[in-house]
Amino acid sequence: MRDPTPTGDDLIRILATLSNPHRVRVVAALQDGPNYVSQLARELGIARALLQVHLKKLEAAGLVSSRIQVSDDGKAMKFYEVNPFSVHLTPERLATAVETLTIEKGSPR
Repeated sequence: MRDPTPTGDDLIRILATLSNPHRVRVVAALQDGPNYVSQLARELGIARALLQVHLKKLEAAGLVSSRIQVSDDGKAMKFYEVNPFSVHLTPERLATAVETLTIEKGSPR
């Protein structure tokens, strides 16, 4: 489970990652359990290439994880699942997060 009190940088990364509607839909689709890329793309109605971009960003933020599984017919299938996380935002929590920020305004995330 994710640290209940992420650093300021972690909080920025999480919020930035979840600011995209496609990524929110991916997390919602994975909440019932792991799914593989092709099936997930069909369910969400988006191209696999676009889905891969969003999954990489979600994984980099620590919100999802992946594993390779070989099917009965020998095909490698990449499954993704949601990592448990919770982000509780309050003015006090944001003030605490500011103390641990190292990401500067305008710098790449």
